Amino acid sequence: MTANPAETGARGRISQGRPLADLTWLRVGGPADWLFQPADIDDLARVLARLSPEIAVFPMGVGSNLIVRDGGVRAMVVRLGRGFNAITVDGATVTAGAAALDAHVARKAADAGIDLTFLRTIPGSIGGAVRMNAGCYGSYVADHLVSARAVTRRGEIVTLTPEDLNLRYRQSDLPDGAVLVEATLTGPVSDPDTLHDRMDRQLRQRDETQPTKDRSAGSTFRNPAGFSSTGRADDVHDLKAWKVIDAAGMRGARRGGAQMSPKHSNFLINTGDATAADLEGLGEEVRKKVYDSSGITLEWEIMRVGEPADDR
Repeated sequence: MTANPAETGARGRISQGRPLADLTWLRVGGPADWLFQPADIDDLARVLARLSPEIAVFPMGVGSNLIVRDGGVRAMVVRLGRGFNAITVDGATVTAGAAALDAHVARKAADAGIDLTFLRTIPGSIGGAVRMNAGCYGSYVADHLVSARAVTRRGEIVTLTPEDLNLRYRQSDLPDGAVLVEATLTGPVSDPDTLHDRMDRQLRQRDETQPTKDRSAGSTFRNPAGFSSTGRADDVHDLKAWKVIDAAGMRGARRGGAQMSPKHSNFLINTGDATAADLEGLGEEVRKKVYDSSGITLEWEIMRVGEPADDR
């Protein structure tokens, strides 16, 4: 094994000290120690098997729900590309590479009369959607996932069931360092034109209510969990994060180049010159104000990785 990813015999591209800001939707963040863009699944498996276990591995999708801190990431970041974005249809099932965009999967499924329309307005790729059990309009990946394939940190190619992943609200139990490479989903059969019309309506609704023209990373915080009659938290999320943010007076709040969107207060946006510290700092300020206002502790939905600039 080697502690130098460049010595693993990769057929894909390996870059040292690669800046990550331009690979994220928020356009912030420092460099990765290493960035690996594998050629295919076998290439990924071979490199992970040969890489020293002392080197952390961080799978990165299209950066749609991610803040990379300004000091960068002390790991080998794995970013899947063209070798992982194929979409195939077989009967009522759709198999998509982890790098396939959610929107593309929804459209390809609709063409075949398969209802995966909930994916159409979810930013990001299928790998991230599975890992976070993404969902909207009352449907989640957990409702449709048949199986997923992944490469473990030891370089083994495995098939995972929904039970293996233990999918729940915005969470899964994907093993540390494992990289999702493919997912097979199924959905109800319907008329293709009806499905495309539904997605068009969803897009119009999204554009009317969300800051789709701004640099954001989707929803910043998870909707707070509800409570049962016994007072214990359950998996009901009828209370929306934007409502408690509004109640705390944080709609439109700013910190440096970061702002909570005036259009939708659960969207954290880069107005043009934000740093990762601005964005994360404003998010933490919102969490404190919401707790002081309502006693609710908001949980981040955006993933934050890496180190602050001063730690670098």
